[in-house]
Amino acid sequence: MKVVTMGEMMIRFMPKNNLRFEQATEFEAYYGGDESIVAVSLARFGIESRYVTKLPINPLGQTALNKLREQGVDTSYIVRGGERLGLNFYENGASVRASNVLYDRKYSAISQAEVEEFDFDGIFSDADWFHVAGITPAISPKAAILVEAAMKAAKKHGVTVSVDLNYRSKLWTPEQAQAVMIPLMQYVDVCIGNEEDAEKVLGYKPENTDITKGELDIEAYKDVFVKLKERFGFKYIGSTLRESYSASDNGWSAMIYDGKEFYRSRTYQIHLVDRGGGGASFAAGMIYGILNGMSIADTCEFATASSALKQTIVGDFNLATLDEVKKLMGGDASGRVSR
Repeated sequence: MKVVTMGEMMIRFMPKNNLRFEQATEFEAYYGGDESIVAVSLARFGIESRYVTKLPINPLGQTALNKLREQGVDTSYIVRGGERLGLNFYENGASVRASNVLYDRKYSAISQAEVEEFDFDGIFSDADWFHVAGITPAISPKAAILVEAAMKAAKKHGVTVSVDLNYRSKLWTPEQAQAVMIPLMQYVDVCIGNEEDAEKVLGYKPENTDITKGELDIEAYKDVFVKLKERFGFKYIGSTLRESYSASDNGWSAMIYDGKEFYRSRTYQIHLVDRGGGGASFAAGMIYGILNGMSIADTCEFATASSALKQTIVGDFNLATLDEVKKLMGGDASGRVSR
């Protein structure tokens, strides 16, 4: 089994010790980006994963490449060139103070890449799955064209396509997102996203749900899933369910629909260390479960456990092991020391 992911590799700069940007004199640097998180997670779980992007020919681009190789990701189809690597400044929130993100990614290498630079026939010739996030077509018109070309090539080679909707209000408006993303859904087999993503990207909102109050109406989610299935014909639809009690403490669960059965996972009470990468880690877990023939219940529980663990790990990549995920999935959330 081989999974291909494609997107923008970035550096995330975080002030130390929950400081605000204006207080910070030092920043911790982590390389990542949603699709690279998926690639790394799957590689760590034993799935062959190939990451496709464009990286500048400079020390930052080379370090990004090295970080992927460290985790066993196939980087053979990464294109080199372009102006720069995108930057993401992340101010970690605490208690009642929300986290804050600033982007500095204009003219990043992948945002200016041309379709002709990528050998999509070679990329997908031995692939089983292609995954991309809605962030990638949001970064530039050229990136949107690149995503469509990749999806078309994947379908030509009989590859399953998944998308994590991932709406980012600092990159585009709901109107812009829907104009680009809705036409792309014709190529998508598996759709992943949360309640905000479904509303802003595809125009479907669960009723009686308020993410700012931590309120969830599961029946409303089911209604949205059914409508998405009817309109777009997705084989699977998955959503993370974040109950935001504060910036430090969240309830975390998920739900998957396969057109016949709805399944909601157990809920984890997480004291957040770093919530970044939680959604991408869920996507990786869902892909892993489907590829390995897990039941919808086991797939949902595996993906939820994996993404819950990620939010206890600093940095973009989910460094949880397969054994750790299975242990948590099995019900051991004690956090006791392993000796």
